[in-house]
Amino acid sequence: MSEWVIALITAAAAIAGGAVTGWFGRSAGIRQAEAARLAGERQADAMLDTVRMTLREQAGVRVLDLRRQTYVRFLDAAERVLTAARTGAGGDAGAATLSAALAEVALEGPSEVYRAACAIVDGLRRQARPDELEQVKEHFVDVARRALRPADGSDPEPGRGGTPC
Repeated sequence: MSEWVIALITAAAAIAGGAVTGWFGRSAGIRQAEAARLAGERQADAMLDTVRMTLREQAGVRVLDLRRQTYVRFLDAAERVLTAARTGAGGDAGAATLSAALAEVALEGPSEVYRAACAIVDGLRRQARPDELEQVKEHFVDVARRALRPADGSDPEPGRGGTPC
């Protein structure tokens, strides 16, 4: 063979080898890019799920905090009415505050807490004995504590409550 033919065959082989290598390199690059895109999408989905869970938890905490404040206002109003009944001072304003606080408890719920609050108001209206009032108040506190537990069942304030003052 002549040198020209050998040179042409060598050149054609080099060009064909380069083309095949380039084709496989391009295919591998496309696969890597697709894998990177999918991994990025999975990572973004995981991040969005985390953000959604955090927002749900924060909303739950806000609801429990609002309930806690409502229950505290109710107990405060009940104590004021009880003190007014014992001392004879400030009855009308205390009764109005208690009525408003009871309405808040009715809106915040749940129904067990509202029923327990109604028992306190009923006891105050019929001027129940102090030990009976203390009993219904303790029942309200117990029911309210159960209502204030997070949905996951964990105790939001371990070590708190359980024994009277």
